[in-house]
Amino acid sequence: PRGGGAQGGRCGLTPTLVSVAVRGPRFRRLKIGAGHRLDVKASGVFVLGIGHGNKLLTDLYNCHLTKVYTVGGLFGKATDDFSDTGKLVEKTTFDHITREKLERILAVIQGTNHKALLMHSNIDMKTQEAYELAVKGLIRPMGKSPPIITAIRCLQLALPEFQLEIHCLHETQQYLRKIVHEIGLELKSSAVCTQVRRIRDGVFTVDDALLRTQWNLQSIQNAIRDCQLKVKRELEKTLG
Repeated sequence: PRGGGAQGGRCGLTPTLVSVAVRGPRFRRLKIGAGHRLDVKASGVFVLGIGHGNKLLTDLYNCHLTKVYTVGGLFGKATDDFSDTGKLVEKTTFDHITREKLERILAVIQGTNHKALLMHSNIDMKTQEAYELAVKGLIRPMGKSPPIITAIRCLQLALPEFQLEIHCLHETQQYLRKIVHEIGLELKSSAVCTQVRRIRDGVFTVDDALLRTQWNLQSIQNAIRDCQLKVKRELEKTLG
């Protein structure tokens, strides 16, 4: 789990129950697998699989579930890596930016990505199958695709700072930082990313996650038990 930012690291765990007695040969080689990664500048939900949970990690990966981030930005600067800690490239004005202008750009981004989502889902939208998948919220690429934003909205704007909520598939945290940079350019300014925090990874949310102070056997067992049903339901719904 990553600990980027003041929020600290959190982790979710794919469900697999183990014995309370952590002693003996069985626990000399306990396999732990990592889900969708977080880079060193990001924080938030990071899913781990323990034992049999490693197979469930693969199954969840094959579901191509949406992840949700809160992304902070700062207008008026551009850097070489799109983050506020990168090498400064230029400074620009930002007083002309309004929430209405920002939301107009976000609507364009979402519309463009919606078309990409339908294209990479390989579904005939005029069919009954497409209708049923849409009702269940299952229209998504079930294979490789470029990063796709399924929803994006402004949570806060207090110039020069702003915060977005981004729902996406197949992304990297660096891709999200680049989106912030491109938003700045579209608004005839510049922008850097100040924070990337994942608040949902598929069925796992920050409410399911454990802080560093909770990394103990009992808390981990409780987290595994509490998440079992929701993982089972998602796998049955998506993979049958």
